[in-house]
Amino acid sequence: MNRHTSHQFPALRLVLNGRQKYRVVRTVRDAAETLISDWPSHDGEQYIIAVRVCLDAYYDVVPASEVREALIRAANEEHIPHISVVC
Repeated sequence: MNRHTSHQFPALRLVLNGRQKYRVVRTVRDAAETLISDWPSHDGEQYIIAVRVCLDAYYDVVPASEVREALIRAANEEHIPHISVVC
């Protein structure tokens, strides 16, 4: 495992309630932090899947692109608006 790899993927901007209204997610770490710290509900099926996929990506079991897809599904489950960010 390479703990220093950021596992980047195309940026995703989420509209969340809370201290940070907008959150830009660019890495597996960003996704995991968003899910653990800023997510409105921790009991949705897609939420749980997304957390597991983050862990799998961290250990290089799955590619970072799967984290992004899982995060989008979890956002859809919670009706969190999101948009792909073009850099």
